[in-house]
Amino acid sequence: MERYFIEHCAPTLASIKCANLFSYSFSNQQEFEETMSDWNSQFRPKGIQLQVLRKRENKALIYMFRPRKLELLMQDSDVVDFLRQYGYTEFSPQAVVDRLGHRLQATDDFPHEVGVLLGYPLDDVKSFIANEGRNYRLMGLWKVYHNENEAVKTFAKFKKCRDVYTSLYDGGRTVMQMTVAV
Repeated sequence: MERYFIEHCAPTLASIKCANLFSYSFSNQQEFEETMSDWNSQFRPKGIQLQVLRKRENKALIYMFRPRKLELLMQDSDVVDFLRQYGYTEFSPQAVVDRLGHRLQATDDFPHEVGVLLGYPLDDVKSFIANEGRNYRLMGLWKVYHNENEAVKTFAKFKKCRDVYTSLYDGGRTVMQMTVAV
C-alpha cells in the first residue's frame, strides 16, 4: 500500500493538499481491514486519516485526508453553501467525509462535489458541473475553467512533490519518515 500512498497521495503526505483519493485492490477482506487500521494508527499522530468511501468486491476507494485542513476548508461559507446543495448538513471533517461516502455508495455515478473535498478550486468544480465536464480551458489533475496560470503552478508543485517522494521512497525512505506532522 505504501507505493499507492507515494504515487497518489504525496501532496497530502507533504501537507500541501487537504486530501487525495485512490482505488486499491485487495485479496483478503480481513487483512485489508487490519492494514487500514494499522495505517490509521500510524498516520493519526501526523494529522492524517484514511477512510474507505466505497468498497465493491475486492476494490476500495480510499480517501486520505488531513482533518485539520478539511476543517479549515469548511470555514469557507461559499464551500459550505455549495455542499448544502448536495445534501450536506453537518460540516465537521468526519461528517463531510461520511456524507461523501454515503453518496458514493448510493449510486454508480460519481458525486462531483468531491473536487472541492480534494482541494480543487470551487469555481472550477462549479464550472465542471455546469458544463458537464466540457468547455474547459486546461486539463491536469482537474479540469480548469478559471485561473489557468495558477492551476499550472499547482499542477507543477504537486508533480514535483510526487517525484521527490518517489525518489526518496525508491532510495529507502519510508512513508512515515516522509509524512509531515501537522
